[in-house]
Amino acid sequence: MKLIVSAFSSGVIFGLGLAVSEMTDPARVTGFLDLAGAWDPTLVFVMGGALLISLPGFALILRQPRPLLGAEFMRPTKKDIDARLVGGAAIFGVGWGLSGFCPGPAIAALSTLSPAVVLFVAAMIAGQWLALQVELRFGMNVPTIYDDE
Repeated sequence: MKLIVSAFSSGVIFGLGLAVSEMTDPARVTGFLDLAGAWDPTLVFVMGGALLISLPGFALILRQPRPLLGAEFMRPTKKDIDARLVGGAAIFGVGWGLSGFCPGPAIAALSTLSPAVVLFVAAMIAGQWLALQVELRFGMNVPTIYDDE
């Protein structure tokens, strides 16, 4: 139960942070990506603020012998840059640039019930499902970030 409460609380805090920083507004993201036009630097400050908190936070947390709600820390072990990583990053970037949404802000923005947001989240889920089906159909290994491969 503690794990569920912790995950839910983390999600609420993350969603509130996205809402307060207005990152649920796709115009903020597309404005940031519009380097030749009316560039909006807001996203730089959001990312910088996140780094100012997370970098020392990770350093402090990883000094602990184990996490509060788990037996051990689960850190990514996969280090190679392969076609899946590059392809996935490219698809993510194109989708982010075209729509102004990435998964976290889109899920947070679902509370608005905006048709554009609902459509994006539905397309995102369909795309994830389709990618999994293709991987399973062609016998591809469906890795996680914790795979040693």
